[in-house]
Amino acid sequence: MKHWITLCCCMLTLFALSAQTPDSSTTIKGCPRSDGERIIVELRLPDTSFRDLSLPMEQRVEILLRQLTLKEKLAMMEHQNPAIERLGIPAYSWWNEALHGVARNGYATVYPQPIGLAATFDVPAVKKMFSWIAVEGRWKFEEAQRDKEYGDYKGISFFTPNINIFRDPRWGRGMETYGEDPYLTAQMGKACVQGLQGDDPTYFLTLACAKHFAVHSGPESIRHSFDVSVTPRDLWTTYLPAFETLVKEANVQQVMCGYNRLDGEPCCTNQHLLVKILKEQWGYEGLFVTDCWALNDAWERDTVIPRHETYPTAADAATAAFGSVIDLECGSGLPALKEAVERGYLDKGIIDEHVRKILMTRMRLGLFSEGEMYRWKGGKDVEVEPLDYDYLSYRMACESMVLLQNKNNILPLDPAKYKRIAVVGPNAANDTMMWGNYNGTPYHTVTILKGIRDYAKKHHGPSVYYDMACHHVDGLYKLPANFDRQIAKCDLIIFVGGLSPMLEGEQLDVEVDGFHGGDRTSIELPRIQNGMLRKLKKTGKPVILVLNTGSAVALDWEDENLDGILCAWYPGQEGGTAVADVLFGKYNPSGRLPVTFYSAHNELPPFDSYDMHGRTYRFMTEKPLYPFGHGLSYTTFSYSDCDFKVDDRTVSCIVTNTGQRLGSEVVQVYLRNPQDPEGPVKTLVGFKRVTLQPSQSIQLSFPIEERFFQSFNDKDQTFEFRPGTFYIMVGDQMLEVHI
Repeated sequence: MKHWITLCCCMLTLFALSAQTPDSSTTIKGCPRSDGERIIVELRLPDTSFRDLSLPMEQRVEILLRQLTLKEKLAMMEHQNPAIERLGIPAYSWWNEALHGVARNGYATVYPQPIGLAATFDVPAVKKMFSWIAVEGRWKFEEAQRDKEYGDYKGISFFTPNINIFRDPRWGRGMETYGEDPYLTAQMGKACVQGLQGDDPTYFLTLACAKHFAVHSGPESIRHSFDVSVTPRDLWTTYLPAFETLVKEANVQQVMCGYNRLDGEPCCTNQHLLVKILKEQWGYEGLFVTDCWALNDAWERDTVIPRHETYPTAADAATAAFGSVIDLECGSGLPALKEAVERGYLDKGIIDEHVRKILMTRMRLGLFSEGEMYRWKGGKDVEVEPLDYDYLSYRMACESMVLLQNKNNILPLDPAKYKRIAVVGPNAANDTMMWGNYNGTPYHTVTILKGIRDYAKKHHGPSVYYDMACHHVDGLYKLPANFDRQIAKCDLIIFVGGLSPMLEGEQLDVEVDGFHGGDRTSIELPRIQNGMLRKLKKTGKPVILVLNTGSAVALDWEDENLDGILCAWYPGQEGGTAVADVLFGKYNPSGRLPVTFYSAHNELPPFDSYDMHGRTYRFMTEKPLYPFGHGLSYTTFSYSDCDFKVDDRTVSCIVTNTGQRLGSEVVQVYLRNPQDPEGPVKTLVGFKRVTLQPSQSIQLSFPIEERFFQSFNDKDQTFEFRPGTFYIMVGDQMLEVHI
C-alpha cells in the first residue's frame, strides 16, 4: 500500500511539474520508495513545439499529429472538434455561416440577400463586402474565445457561398445563390471567397466553402432522397463551371457535398464527383465537408422523411465517405466512424491523412498559436480603413434595386408633388423580411415604411398613411373601417408586398396556397396581394409596387396595370433607406436581374427535371416578361464603336451617358455559338459596372475566355474548338466575327 501511495505522490508531482512547464519536453525519471529503493516512473511531457512559429507548418502539423490518440483524431473529423486539454487546444466548431453577413451569432451587419448582391453585377464591391464580413467575423470569434464559447456559429470557417445554379424560380433556396447564369455565379462566388479568405499567402483571414457540390437546386421537400439525372452537357456547361472557377481561380478551402444523389449515388459518397472531377481533374487539395447530417441519408431508415438508403449501415456509409476524400462530417457520425475503424473498414493511415489536412487548415487560420493571431487584432498588417458597416450595407442595397417598370416616368417621385401618400402592404413595416435567411441580427433595421417616412420628413415631403392592407397569402387580415376613406385622401399609393423568407427557404414547414415545404408551387404574386392591388388600382390613384422577393415572380397583370415596379429583394438592414432613396431619386437605380422573370407558371418545365432545355435565358425560346440582365434607369446610355480583335479575342466599345442624370450602367457581353447547335441561345461572357456623369463616355474592353468559343462534344464529353461564325452582343450592338 505504501508503494502505491508513493507512486501516486510521484505521479501527482510529475503532473504538477507538467503543468508548470507546458513548453518542456523533458523526461523525468525516478521517485524514492520508503525502503530506499526507487520506483522508475517515466512521464514524457507534451511537445508543444507545434506552436513554434520558426518551424515550417508541415513540421508543426506532424509534431501535433503524432501526439494525438486515435480517439482524438476521429473526434477531429466531426464538425465539433472537442478540446484537447493536455495540449492546450480549445474546442472548435467548423459549422459557421456568413451568407450575407456573419449569421446566427448574435448582433452583426446584415447585407442584402445574395440574389440581391448578384443584381448589383458589382464584383469589386462584393469582394470588399465579404472582406468586411471576415473582419467582423474575426472580431466576434475573438470575443467568443475570451468568453470560452466554442459552439456552432462561433468560429471563422464559413459555409459560404452557395453557388448552385438557380435553374427554377420555384426553388426556395434560390435566394441564397447568385442567380441562373454560370459566369455571373462564378464571378460573384470568386469575389466572396477572395474577400472571406484574404490575400495573405500563408494565413487565411477566414475560410470560405463552395456549396452544394453538385447539381443541387430543389425540390426541398425530397432533397434527402432525390436522385438527379442530368446529361453530361448540362453537367459540364451549367452546373459545374462555377465550382471549377472557385477551385482553380479562388483557392477555395472548403467544398461541401450536397444532400441529393447524382445518377444514383449520394453526392457525399459520389466517387465520380468527389474523386474523378474535384480531386483528380481539378486538383482540389482543400477540405471536403459533408452537408449537415447528409451522411445519415445514405443509411438511415426513416418513416417520416424519405432517405437515399444506399448503404446498409452507418459504418458502411462512413467508409464510403472517409475511405475516399471526405475529411470532415457536419453531423454526429462519430460512432459510425469509430466502428468503421474498429472493423478494419478504414485504415488508420487514411485517418491520419484526413486529420493532417484538418490540422493544417486550423493552423493556417492561426488557431494554434497566439503569435499567429496578431494580424487580425487591428495590428499593423490590417488595412487601415474606417469600416462603416451601415454605409456599406446601404450602398449594396442601393445597387441591388432593379427598376422593372416605370410608366410615364412616374419615378423618381417629386416630394413636392404629393401632399399625402399611402404606404401599404404586408412587407411595408416588416423588419425580419428584410433580413432574408441565413442571417445575423442587425443592431437596427430600417423598414421600407420607415425609410419612406424618414425621407419625406427630411425633405418636407408628403405625409404618410400606413396600413398592412393584407397578409402575404391568407385573407384573415381585416381592413380598418376607414381604410377606403384614408386611401381616397392620398395622391399616390406604394404597395410593399411580394414574398417572405417565412414562405420560401430551406425545407420549411409551410403548406399554404402557392407554397410547399419551402418551395413554390406557383410563381405568380399571391392571390390575396393581387386582389388588393386590383382594389387599389380601381381608386384611380397611381400605384407603385415595391416587390420583396428572393426569386422571380410572374407579374403580367401588375406590369400592364401598375405605374411602377421596383424589385427590392430582401435588402438587409438598410434596405428601407435604399428603397426610399431610389423612389425619390436620390439614388439612380442600376440593378440588373440575375434571373429571368417568366410571364407565367406554365412556361416552366417540370420542377424536378434538371434538363436545361427551356430553362433560364440561356435555353428558353419564349419571350419572358423581364429578361435576365433587365433593369431600367433614370438616365439613358448609348453604345458605339464596338469592335472585336481576333488575335486576343477582346471585344471593346464606348459607352456614353446620354441622359440628364448621373447613373450606373451594367455593360453586359453575350456570345452565341452557332457551331454548337445544342448549346445556349446566348450566354454571358463578360460584364462591368460603370458610373458616368451626363454626356460622359468611357471606352471598355472585355477579354473573352477561350472556353466560351468552344463547343461541347456530347460523344466524348469534352470541349473542342470548331471554327466558324460567332455573334457577340454588347448593349444594342451585335458583332459577327469569324474565327
